[in-house]
Amino acid sequence: MGILDLLKRSVVVVTLVLLAGLALTTSARAVDPGFPAPTGDPSIVPAGAHLDRIWDGGCVLTEGVSAGHDGMIYFSDITFSRFCKDPSGKFIQAGNIWRYNPKSNEATIYRSPSGMSNGIKFDRDGNMIAALGADYGGRALVKTDMRSGRSWILTGLFEGRPYNALNDIAIDERGRIYFTDPRYLGWESIEQAGVAAYRLDPDGSVHRVAADCGKCNGILVSPDQGKMYIVSNDNGWWEFQKLREGEKTLPGTHALFVYDLAPDGTLSNRRVFKDYSKDRTPPCSGPDGLVADSEGNLWVVERCEHRPGVTVYSPDGTELAHISTGKELPTNVGFGRGEDSNLLYLTSGKSVYRIRVGKKGYQLP
Repeated sequence: MGILDLLKRSVVVVTLVLLAGLALTTSARAVDPGFPAPTGDPSIVPAGAHLDRIWDGGCVLTEGVSAGHDGMIYFSDITFSRFCKDPSGKFIQAGNIWRYNPKSNEATIYRSPSGMSNGIKFDRDGNMIAALGADYGGRALVKTDMRSGRSWILTGLFEGRPYNALNDIAIDERGRIYFTDPRYLGWESIEQAGVAAYRLDPDGSVHRVAADCGKCNGILVSPDQGKMYIVSNDNGWWEFQKLREGEKTLPGTHALFVYDLAPDGTLSNRRVFKDYSKDRTPPCSGPDGLVADSEGNLWVVERCEHRPGVTVYSPDGTELAHISTGKELPTNVGFGRGEDSNLLYLTSGKSVYRIRVGKKGYQLP
C-alpha cells in the first residue's frame, strides 16, 4: 500500500472515530433524586441545598470526578469486565472517560478506551493526570496535554514490576504526584510485594511513601501542605468478580489515616483520623475518595450502608455536615473551579451529582 493510500485510510479511520465520539453524547436536565436533605452546619451546606443528578448512564461505577481548567467536568466510567458487555454479550466494554459541560448539560465521551481510568486530577498547568487500573486496564499513571491530546506514561512500573491497579491521586504544590495502588478487580497477575502509596517527583523518580496504609485507596494533601490523608478500604479480596454466590470475605481495615507530610515529600507519624471498622454493625463498606475545601475541612465519601454519602469533617475530626445519597454507595468527589468553586460534584452508583455548598474547594494555586 502506498503512502497516499495510507493517508487516505488514516483520514477515514479518524473520521469514523470522531463520528463515533459525537454519537456518544448525552444531554439531560438536572434531576432531584429525592435523597434525604443534608444535615449539619448551614455554613457548610446551606438550607435548601440538595444533590441534583446531572448524568446517568454508567455501566457499573462512576469514579474520579474532577474539574478541568477548560470549565469541563471529567469523570471515569469503569466498565467491569464481568458485567459490561456489548449488546451481543460477547465483547467487553473498554472503559470510558466522560466530559460534562455544565453550561449545556451535555456529556460526551472524551476517551475510550480509558485504560480503565479511576482517579483523575489536574495539575497546575491544566494537564490531566489519570490513575489507570487493572481488568484490561493500563495499570499506569498517565498525563494528558489537554490542548494537543497527547499523553505520556509517567510511571508504569515500580522496581521493574507492574503496579497492582492505580486508584487515586493527590498533587502537592511542589508538583509532586502521590498515588495509591490497591487491587479490587482484574485478571492480571499481582507482582508488587504489597499495597502501598507512592510519590512521583518532577525528575521522574518514584518512591514508595507508605506501606502501612492498609488497602490504600483515596489520598489527599492538606491545603497547608503539612498533612497527607490516606483511606484504607479493605474488602478482603483481590478480585470481587470471582466471588461465588453466597461467598463472603473477611474485610480488613476500613479507616482514614492522617500522616505528617514533610517538605521533602516523606510521610511520618501515622494516626487514625476515623476508624470505620468499628461500624460493622450496622455495616460500613468504608470510605473512598475525599477532597478538602479552602479552609482545610475534609469532604469524605463514605460507603456505609446504613448512612452512605459525603460527610464533612473539620481538621480535628469533628463532624460538621452530612450529604446523604439515600441507598446509593458513593465513590468520589471534586469541587468546581472559579465562580463555581463551591459546586461539589459527586460520583455515586452509575451517576454523577452536584450540589452547591457553603465552602469553596481547594485547588492548586
